[in-house]
Amino acid sequence: MARVSTIVLPAVTSAIAVTAVAVTDSRFGDTEFLITLRDVVRFVVSRFNEAELFFGHGTSNAFDEAVHLALHILHLPPDTLELFYDARLSDAERGEILHLAARRVDEKIPLAYLINRAWLGDFSFYVDPRVIVPRSFIAELLRDGLEPWLAEPANIRSALDLCTGSGCLAILLAHTFENAHIDAVDISDAALAVAKHNVDAYNLTDRIDLIESDLFDALDGKRYDLIISNPPYVDEAAMQSLPVEYRHEPHLALAGGMDGIALVRRIINRARLKLHRGGILIVEIGHNRPAIEAAFPELEFTWLPTSAGDDFVFLVEYENLP
Repeated sequence: MARVSTIVLPAVTSAIAVTAVAVTDSRFGDTEFLITLRDVVRFVVSRFNEAELFFGHGTSNAFDEAVHLALHILHLPPDTLELFYDARLSDAERGEILHLAARRVDEKIPLAYLINRAWLGDFSFYVDPRVIVPRSFIAELLRDGLEPWLAEPANIRSALDLCTGSGCLAILLAHTFENAHIDAVDISDAALAVAKHNVDAYNLTDRIDLIESDLFDALDGKRYDLIISNPPYVDEAAMQSLPVEYRHEPHLALAGGMDGIALVRRIINRARLKLHRGGILIVEIGHNRPAIEAAFPELEFTWLPTSAGDDFVFLVEYENLP
């Protein structure tokens, strides 16, 4: 799989802007005793733990999030913490880190929105509240070119990313399957505007078409070798109890109907008409495996192994689709 070592993300004005502030503006009180990067990271970790923040938008704990925030503000690569741990910070650097840390605590905004940056593996994406923060087990599977379920990646000439959001999975598809043209579909024109920034940043405008559509509705006459989707799949009960952090994300990108599989049903029922013979469908469905298997008892699902287990992403071959 081809890698991109460096990209320049476009300058985009977000509703949540990162702004440098003086250290005296910090809402954490007197912080002049914080001298080094180590001091600031320790302090931010303590404040994040004290606030009982919810993590799940690219990090899983207070330490990783504090490090990610600090290194981003300092314009340092993600793997350089040890090298710079005891470096002294300027007042402006310290102030900017603490300012965003205070917003993270007070407003429960996902860090990705505060810094307008999210990562999937080695790939970085611009994000803001118009799109869900990228996180998908499908990204893990694409690292290996969908082996062993896809024998000849070079034979993938056309692929579809349904519910593309920020365009992250469409961009990973383009790097995984270098002979493929990609259609990236979303019902939200606001999300597609963000996706366009990311597609432009990776210089993939000649290989990825962004299409506003309610799933397959605007794709008349098109067929694909591969369809992937990470659709909204949170059921109604879970939507009512989401942590505050998730409520900053678009409702449209999360809500999957009463049982969480309203869109998945539609995808399964129409996918065969949009695949070439021999094509495959891959869909991420969260914790909804029992509901999916109950809804399609005759369908032969292949459940793909991910870092969280084998209950979250399914594959169905063209021949087995209804």
